[in-house]
Amino acid sequence: MSAVLAAHDPRRDTVDAGDDVVANAAADRWIVLNQAGPEADALLEVAGLPVVLAGDDTDVPAWDRAADVDILFTGPRNGWRHAPATAPAGWPGRLKWVQVASAGIDFFPPWLLQVPQVTCSRGVAAVPIAEYVMTALLTHQRTWDMLQVSGAGPWRETFARVDQQLPGTLQGRALGIAGHGAIGREVARLARAFGMQVTVLRRGGAEVPGDDGVRTAPSIEKLLAASDHLVLALPITAQTYHLINAATLAHARSGLHLVNIARGALVDPQALLHGLDSGRLSGATLDVTDPEPLPDGHPLYSHPRVRITPHVSWAAQGAAQLTAHKFVANLARHVAGEPLEDVVDGARGY
Repeated sequence: MSAVLAAHDPRRDTVDAGDDVVANAAADRWIVLNQAGPEADALLEVAGLPVVLAGDDTDVPAWDRAADVDILFTGPRNGWRHAPATAPAGWPGRLKWVQVASAGIDFFPPWLLQVPQVTCSRGVAAVPIAEYVMTALLTHQRTWDMLQVSGAGPWRETFARVDQQLPGTLQGRALGIAGHGAIGREVARLARAFGMQVTVLRRGGAEVPGDDGVRTAPSIEKLLAASDHLVLALPITAQTYHLINAATLAHARSGLHLVNIARGALVDPQALLHGLDSGRLSGATLDVTDPEPLPDGHPLYSHPRVRITPHVSWAAQGAAQLTAHKFVANLARHVAGEPLEDVVDGARGY
């Protein structure tokens, strides 16, 4: 056993994996419960790390396995919606570290953070989400979804309409981004390639370090006033809940297009509807809502200025592999005694 491993808590002699050979080997290895899919299992088979995989009994929730495993790789879909409100007896057991397969931790109970270290998967979906944002901006600005024709008559009618009401371009438009993490930075990079003027809101109004061409707004009100399109890329916390509300929307530039790819609770839905109906907002593209899904008959579904997608901006081929790679890379750091990446700050909530 390496000196690094010897410095940690002694390994237990058994692991609930149903295999005596594996169980005996667990004495000098980290016991890992992977609930996030076979991609991580495949990577671990060839990684050469001193770990043993515990069997994932889907009928037993992760919090009831805390006494048997050292490391947990899990995601929102692994039963956490039904987790108890208070920490189970004995939690966090022998758990030393939990990696979640999502960027946000609001899907998990607060007592998850009682584990010594919790890390998240920040940045894994930054590229597909940024591409979703640009699709939304182009669709709104160029009225793309109103241009398809199915015959000679509609061809002439659509041409005449566009000829009389020429669409704008993204070039020269002002894009505001609330949040400057991995997603916000990737959105800014793509938007600048389209010639947009980018302004961001960072925590505490901090300036963007060394990023020429990206301006900083001191407040959400100033950002709203400076934007033709506004992208919400913030975590949901007590401070950001209903950040977009009647008071802040009163500062919005006329004709603002709102894009929310973060969390639905960032937006007060009644204030949003009022902004749309009054004409202050020209449209809203919502990949997230509160709740999800909205109940049947909700006015946002049928509003002519709203596009709703079912929380799929992250979706892209290879997403599971990227998330697994992130976990295994962090696992290698853990084994080596090095600091982990993307550690969740419990005080901030992300």
